[in-house]
Amino acid sequence: MDERDAVDAVDEPVTTTSLLDDLRALGVEAGDTLLVHSSLGSLGWVCGGAPAVVDALRAAVTEDGTLVVPTHSTQNSDPTDWSDPPVPEGWVERIRETMPPYRPAVTPTRGMGAIPECVRDYPDVRRSDHPSLSFAAWGADAEFVVGDHGLDDALGEPSPLARVYDLAGDVLLLGVGHDANTSLHLAEYRADLPTERVTEGAATLVDGERRWVEYDDIEQDTGDFPDLGRAFEREVGLADGRVGTATAKLASQPRLVDFAVDWFEANR
Repeated sequence: MDERDAVDAVDEPVTTTSLLDDLRALGVEAGDTLLVHSSLGSLGWVCGGAPAVVDALRAAVTEDGTLVVPTHSTQNSDPTDWSDPPVPEGWVERIRETMPPYRPAVTPTRGMGAIPECVRDYPDVRRSDHPSLSFAAWGADAEFVVGDHGLDDALGEPSPLARVYDLAGDVLLLGVGHDANTSLHLAEYRADLPTERVTEGAATLVDGERRWVEYDDIEQDTGDFPDLGRAFEREVGLADGRVGTATAKLASQPRLVDFAVDWFEANR
């Protein structure tokens, strides 16, 4: 929604304090590991914008917990794979040669929204080193979650998603649907399914020098994520409620991933 619509959507401003109250009512507790997918525009008119939301999320999990967000920079990828929009074939090598290298403190997110982009700017946040599919984390287990993000299988076992699973973390969908739920990708790797391996590429720094690196991954598909999410909500359940004006859903990430593994094997 635009700012006029955001004002009209609420009776009074949404604030850090009101957001914290809403998060507590939903079930977010101090000490939680919380992986957040979000839409700032869904929350109504927030006094202070994205920083107010980030402050509320940090206050909700406290320093004893860990806040995690996807900070993907998919603009730094192999241009032969681009489709929205594609680029002329003659541009491909030039893009590979000149793409600025991934730098955690500098490289912006793409398509993640204002809240993850804000999170990555906080000085006490740790961002993982994957040049295309990074995550950022703050709190007690931030280093454990993002400190060793492997290049291959970027959303699989070497990823922050698997570390959130290890910590028995939760997923918070804040005004977004399961199509944005990256934890379902972890289930794709764990499910016993035929998968096609693909070669990806990105620019990064190696020993302080810019290099174009290639890595292997599975071909991912989000097309059935909404159906999977609805099945999980129907058969397992989660907490849902309002945070600001947004529909919010809170689920155990291990229960979600384990369910998704079985669902993929039965339905994909």
